[in-house]
Amino acid sequence: MRFIPRFRHPRIAVVGFGYVGSCLGVTLAELGRPVVAIDKDGVLIDELRAGRCPIPEPGLSEAVARLHGSELLTFTTDHDAVRDADIVIITVGTPVDEHGTLLTDALEQVCGQLAARLRREQLVILKSTVSPGTTRTLVAPLLERSGLRVEHDFGLAFTPERLAEGSALAQLRTLPIVVGGCGPDSAAAAEQFWAQALEVPTQTVPTPETAEVVKLATNWWIDANIAIANEVARLSAAFDVDVLDVIGAANQLPKGERHVNILLPSIGVGGSCLVKDPWMVWRAARDRGVDLRTIPVARQVNEAMPGHSRQVISDELLKLNVSPAAAKVAVLGVTFKNDTGDLRNTPVKGVVDALLAAGTTVTLFDPLADPDAVHDMFGIRPESTLEAAVDGAHCVAILAGHRQFREIDFAALCTVVADQCLIFDGRIYYPADTIRRLHDLGLHYRGIGR
Repeated sequence: MRFIPRFRHPRIAVVGFGYVGSCLGVTLAELGRPVVAIDKDGVLIDELRAGRCPIPEPGLSEAVARLHGSELLTFTTDHDAVRDADIVIITVGTPVDEHGTLLTDALEQVCGQLAARLRREQLVILKSTVSPGTTRTLVAPLLERSGLRVEHDFGLAFTPERLAEGSALAQLRTLPIVVGGCGPDSAAAAEQFWAQALEVPTQTVPTPETAEVVKLATNWWIDANIAIANEVARLSAAFDVDVLDVIGAANQLPKGERHVNILLPSIGVGGSCLVKDPWMVWRAARDRGVDLRTIPVARQVNEAMPGHSRQVISDELLKLNVSPAAAKVAVLGVTFKNDTGDLRNTPVKGVVDALLAAGTTVTLFDPLADPDAVHDMFGIRPESTLEAAVDGAHCVAILAGHRQFREIDFAALCTVVADQCLIFDGRIYYPADTIRRLHDLGLHYRGIGR
């Protein structure tokens, strides 16, 4: 007997309804695909059943509200719901320990739940980021405890999550899907499903290990590229040139089939992927006797940027004859990325902690982040308005480049900040004409590498 895909109108179960699972499940439901969301967090499931979504992704809470009461999207903590599904998608969290080793507890628990309920002709798709070999050597054997066999009785494939926070819902409807199946039938079934369900291109690679490495290589490249950008920024500052001029000109050079593509510098790297995925691939390589040297270097560079940012702020304050210990710094934007409320591993925490350690008074304002979550993370209750945050500030530090901060009325700002005030640009990349206007207003500007 062999596994043969027959999915014309598949019923879908998404197991693990955190960030990735919720974005995926909601998108599939809005496209008319029936989805049951399964998560062990009863509080989260109750919120979702009530039509509320606590996950800070633009458009996600509105989509959940639109689907409230619809049979296209239902929620449960009971894994028995997978029995009625044709497609089971696993999107549980996969953290790493301090040595970069993948922690598989949640994944193993889910596989155990599925093995007790798996039936013939189901397709299981793993989207959680994992070390190379995990789909074949961990997930497959755990699922086969059901007495069923991969590629004979059911299908198993790895299709990596490739979303960027802040634009995930749009990307789900446009980005190509990479498919690596545990055999040709599993690959064909997964390719067919994604092409029909999301109506996006698919790219099938030879094995699940290939697809696993694709995901890790992607985030490894992003982290290393940002590290290069951050070091180019520090070099540019040392020679009093604007890093954006350098990057803009460098990126015009054709190289291979594309162009040089140096990303933009910033106060650091955060989120759930870039801070852990490089370590995951580093550990997996080391376990196979391969020493990947670029990963520790890139991580070291990016992890140092919050401290570097604090030092730049302190140095610029001293140029204004303001002691950092006597200064007030208003931090605008505390999330790890522009235009999202996501606080996961935000590098702003490192900047704020370093400022506080130097004796600096810090106020916070972020229109997108949950105030209680901000207080829990930073130990500071955020101000409710930008005006309250910047009142009397010697430095306005824009550390997350939300759209609102691109439209600040700096002339009005001058009336509430201190007489000598620094605008520290950590993420906005204000253009040259804006910087000239700041100087005309008597404000002092400094950015990363600018």
